[in-house]
Amino acid sequence: MARVQASDELVPRPIFEMPANAEVRDKQNSDNCSQDSGVKLKKRINLIDGVAIIVGVIVGAGIFVSPKGVLKYSGSIGQSIVVWILCGVLSMLGALCYAELGTMIPKSGGDYAYIGAAFGPLAAFLYLWVALLILVPTGNAITALTFAQYLLQPFWPSCDAPIEAVQLLAAMITCLLTVINCYNVKWVTRVTDIFTGTKVFALLVIVAAGAWYLFSGHADHWDSPMDGTLTAPGFIALAFYNGLFSYSGWNYLNFVTEELRDPYKNLPKAICISMPVVTIIYVVTNVAYFSVLTADEILASDAVAVTFGDKMLGFMSWLIPFFVACSTFGSLNGAIFASSRLFFVGARNGHLPAAISLINISCLTPIPSLIFLCILTLILLFIKDVYSLINYVSYVEALFTLLSVSGLLWLRYKQPKIERPIRVNLALPIIFLITCIFLVVSSVFQSPIAVGIGTGIILSGIPVYLMTIYRPVGWLTKLSIYLNQCCSKFFLCMPNQEKFD
Repeated sequence: MARVQASDELVPRPIFEMPANAEVRDKQNSDNCSQDSGVKLKKRINLIDGVAIIVGVIVGAGIFVSPKGVLKYSGSIGQSIVVWILCGVLSMLGALCYAELGTMIPKSGGDYAYIGAAFGPLAAFLYLWVALLILVPTGNAITALTFAQYLLQPFWPSCDAPIEAVQLLAAMITCLLTVINCYNVKWVTRVTDIFTGTKVFALLVIVAAGAWYLFSGHADHWDSPMDGTLTAPGFIALAFYNGLFSYSGWNYLNFVTEELRDPYKNLPKAICISMPVVTIIYVVTNVAYFSVLTADEILASDAVAVTFGDKMLGFMSWLIPFFVACSTFGSLNGAIFASSRLFFVGARNGHLPAAISLINISCLTPIPSLIFLCILTLILLFIKDVYSLINYVSYVEALFTLLSVSGLLWLRYKQPKIERPIRVNLALPIIFLITCIFLVVSSVFQSPIAVGIGTGIILSGIPVYLMTIYRPVGWLTKLSIYLNQCCSKFFLCMPNQEKFD
């Protein structure tokens, strides 16, 4: 049966495409790279690596700090637990929908590939544009800054570390992980596996301490768990946004589908293993928080896990900042690996300069894309208030997730005969879609300014699309060709030689 040709459907042949550089092709031949193997991304990610990527990206700093936001807008510890459970269930529904999309359209790029296949090149480009400006580099910059703050905290116990020291350390770790990602995919998966284990161990320490405290007779906080519950739709939506922020990353394995071994089996398996594990860990971790800390203590804390450690771990409380740093290190590593493939695929389809789609002939990694992402992240590290961008990220991400799942329903209607190795029950995408619509609409009334700015950023991509793809400007074509030639020579790269059936 026919399969969606995402790479063909996304673009009307824009300015960013150009012939392969002859000198680099000669270099490839001299290195005896066989045409069989070719210069392309290799399938090096197995099932365990896939689970580690999903868990590693999801479990970042969020669970250590964001319980405050969920409690603030839930109003009670009982409703907070309900929100955490439902956020896990919603993420699982979304991940299963993406499993169908990822096996039906087995291309790297995640939402970008799915939106393009369903709604055409403009919609796909707008997602790429927003991901380029705020979604990906902002998330990576905040994760890097969080890593630096927690790692430096023991050296400044009574005050915040100097912002210059935090930014410098965040920049160093971003560059280090970029180098690792450039050099060897296997190193990336090993780092992910190790630090995923570390962060899960950290959460188990919190759970064990909370369980010991609870079963020692300290169950007072659970006498009236629903007292103070907030039921206004706007507050419920904001509580979900804070919870879903901690679950964000469940779709990152879809960004690297082309590097996953046997994706038809391993993609859904990795999702079905990792999402219940993350949900269970998150829920029991929050039970531990609420058993030890009062609601007022949680709301007054900027880092709930650190406050928990100070109260329960005594002289070993330094372990919590260390574990948070390890957690964010692993999360940043996974995010750099997965999100660089988004820009790689966008460039391969002609929506970004072709230089970003080049692959190093020795390491077989998209080095220009990784360096491009590193530069964007470094720029945001030195913006005065990068955290303010979080207000726009949640709304924009929810909007495009809604669009991706809408694409699943649209493709079922438009192209029912497409091969679907996985076909989820129709109720799942409908439930997920309704929930996303509720969150998006509620945020319009609750945070109109943030929604307005986020929408403005999305719409600003339309003139860029017209100038670079629909009716390309001549000097941009020349600049793109020159950049492609420079990157080919400097990084010893070739265009991707993967052929899609």
